[in-house]
Amino acid sequence: MTPRGLTAVPAGSNTGGSRPAILVLPGGGYARQADHEAEPVAEWLASLGIHAFVLRYRVAPDRHPAPLEDAKDAMLYIRNGDHGIAVDPERIGVLGFSAGGHLAATLSTAAATGNQDLDVPAAVPDLSVLCYPVASLTHETHQGSVENLLGEAPPSDLLTALSAELNVTPLTPPAFLWHTADDDAVPVSNSLNYARALFAAGVPAELHVFPAGRHGLGLAVDEPGPGQWTTLCAAWLQRAGWADSPAF
Repeated sequence: MTPRGLTAVPAGSNTGGSRPAILVLPGGGYARQADHEAEPVAEWLASLGIHAFVLRYRVAPDRHPAPLEDAKDAMLYIRNGDHGIAVDPERIGVLGFSAGGHLAATLSTAAATGNQDLDVPAAVPDLSVLCYPVASLTHETHQGSVENLLGEAPPSDLLTALSAELNVTPLTPPAFLWHTADDDAVPVSNSLNYARALFAAGVPAELHVFPAGRHGLGLAVDEPGPGQWTTLCAAWLQRAGWADSPAF
């Protein structure tokens, strides 16, 4: 059965054979889903020959572990192939924006839900794309996301367990990250610290920090500077053997 809130945007039929797939997690501060970070992003991935799946995960008043349960359930569903789309089970990635970037990062660092059926290696993506992510819940975080996900005054051990930069290991998947230096909603330190943790663990990562741009740009079409991220990411995916060709 298809997991709740999950829709597929397959790559074109002319791609042939099994293709990589990426789970798209829109942002919204764990309070809502940002539409411009959902299907339009999936369509861009499909244009690169990558099957895309968009997840409308549970948000407030539902709290942790509900969003992470939804994301892990979706990852396992995409990997097991019951959807009937020709997906390569060894190439399942995740792409998240803002709070969706937090969800993608906690997937990547194998954060626990407490459900043994979901807390398995197959639920960890093979690579991640993190767009202005809320990577940390302990350092220069987005307080609205914290409260929507965990309520007021959550215990410090839970904040630590869900701060991705504190839980990177050599098994954490490679990542592409981008942020703007003047993001006044989610400080750029979230991406800097996660990338630093990846480098320290020997995990390949690519980080782009653009000087200016508001939070929540999505595909950032026609935005000077940040508008380059899709081209840069497509080239990174191609070098990884996931994308057919960069979309210039």
